[in-house]
Amino acid sequence: MSSAFIDLGNGFWSVRGSFRVGGFFDVGTQCSLVRLASGNFVFLDSYTLPDAVHSDILKLTDGGARVEAVLNLHPFHTLHCEWMHEAFPNAQLHGTARHHEHLPHLPWSDTRCEQDELAQQYSDDFSFSVPSGVPLVCSDDSVHFSSVLAFHRASGTIHVDDTFVYLRKGFPLSLLPFTGRLGFHPTLAKALEPRAGAADAFRDWAFDIGTQWAGAKRIAAAHNAVLELERNAFPELVGEALGRVRPTLDAHRKKYG
Repeated sequence: MSSAFIDLGNGFWSVRGSFRVGGFFDVGTQCSLVRLASGNFVFLDSYTLPDAVHSDILKLTDGGARVEAVLNLHPFHTLHCEWMHEAFPNAQLHGTARHHEHLPHLPWSDTRCEQDELAQQYSDDFSFSVPSGVPLVCSDDSVHFSSVLAFHRASGTIHVDDTFVYLRKGFPLSLLPFTGRLGFHPTLAKALEPRAGAADAFRDWAFDIGTQWAGAKRIAAAHNAVLELERNAFPELVGEALGRVRPTLDAHRKKYG
C-alpha cells in the first residue's frame, strides 16, 4: 500500500493527505477508512484520494460497494466532501450542521455527526465525543478548534481533527511549539465560550476523555501524523496538554468568573 495509506491494524486505515497554508507550507490533512464489525466500511472525514490510494480502497471495499457511510466530523473540513460523495455515491453522507449549511446541494443524512443518534447508530464500533466549554462552530470562522472525536475500539485508534494536534514536520514548521508533542489546538483561548464555567467544563471534558479512552493505542491527528502511544499513556498526555493551557484557562476564569 501507498505511504499515504497506512494500515494501522484491526480494521483501521489512515489516509495522510496534503493541505497547504498560504500555498506554501504543507501542514497535511487526513481521513480514515474503518472496517466495521458488520464487514462494511465507513470513512471518517473526506479527502480527494490519490489514484493509488483510491485503487487500494476500491479493492478492499468491493469496488466501493461496502462503504456504507462517510462521517464528516469537523465542521470546517468541507473542501473534499463533494469529491468523496461522487467517488462513493451509495454511501450515506453524514455531516455537522455547518456541512448542511455550506454544502446544501449534497444529499446529507438527517442524522448529523454531533448528534447522539449517530453515536448510537455506530456504538458497536465507535465512541464519539464533542468537547464541552467550546462551541462546535465558533462565530469567528478562523477558529477551527472543536470537532467530533472518534475512538475506534477494535484498533484502539482515536481519529481527531484540530481539537488535539500532533505535528511532525521539518524546518520551519518544527519551530512551532506543538510540533512533536500532543497538544490542544492553539485557538483554544478564542474558542472558549464567553461565560462563567466554560474553562472548567472544557477541563472536565478533557479529563473525562482521557479516562474513558485510556486504552487508546494511537492518535490519528490532523494535520499530518499518527502518534503511537505507550500502554495507558493517553491520560498522562491529556494531563500534560492541560497543564500547558492552564494559563489560558485561568485567564478565562479571571475574566468571566
